[in-house]
Amino acid sequence: MRRPLAQSPVETSYELVRRRIQRLISEPHAQKIQSVVATRSKEESVDAWLKVLQEIEETDGVRMDRLESGAVRIGWREYCES
Repeated sequence: MRRPLAQSPVETSYELVRRRIQRLISEPHAQKIQSVVATRSKEESVDAWLKVLQEIEETDGVRMDRLESGAVRIGWREYCES
């Protein structure tokens, strides 16, 4: 029987960041205003955070603004058009 390959800490952290941002985006209030503000938590690796942000920036129909606080505003649809 083969053992599954262990994930590296960056991959694990990446998945956690990705899922957390997906949950934020899925919240009813975020869906209503079509944007969400996210901040890296101190438990999340910087590399994982930056990888997720890069993927968001490369997604068509999504706009990401970096805020002075270090947070990012992720918007879609009408938010992107305003």
